[in-house]
Amino acid sequence: MLRKNKKGSLTDLIVIGAVLLAIAVSVLLGYRLMDGINDQVGGMAGMPAEATTSATTLTGYFPTVIDISFMLLAIGLGLVTLVLAAMVRVHPVFIPLFIIGLIILLILCGVFSNIYQEMADNEELIEYSDDLTFISHFLTYLPLIVFVFGILLMIVMYKTWSSRI
Repeated sequence: MLRKNKKGSLTDLIVIGAVLLAIAVSVLLGYRLMDGINDQVGGMAGMPAEATTSATTLTGYFPTVIDISFMLLAIGLGLVTLVLAAMVRVHPVFIPLFIIGLIILLILCGVFSNIYQEMADNEELIEYSDDLTFISHFLTYLPLIVFVFGILLMIVMYKTWSSRI
């Protein structure tokens, strides 16, 4: 996914998990920062009412827009990986290696999930993570989601072996 001539594979799921974690952490911290800036703008003396209202409105839209965008990004990355995997012909003898790699990937995604959950459960960030519903759900169930995409990836990659191109 990161290289030009690369086709869909198990390593793409590692990249997807890492990208989703990085984006989720960035969004959570960005939301916290944005709310802090909004509070500072609202507390400034001589600030026009329109500026305070605009900042509050923008902060109100942030969780919904970013949350839905994150969901679409996660689903889109998974679908792109599946489409790219359909272009790869892999012999079925490699299925046991794929399963071992998937197990290692699931352990890694469990770590990614725990990293986000620890941050989201922080007393300063819990209020913001509650507003980011899809992000919290995706990262909580990241190992399960990666497992489902991994099984689908395996089916797509090894199913194309029987069809002669």
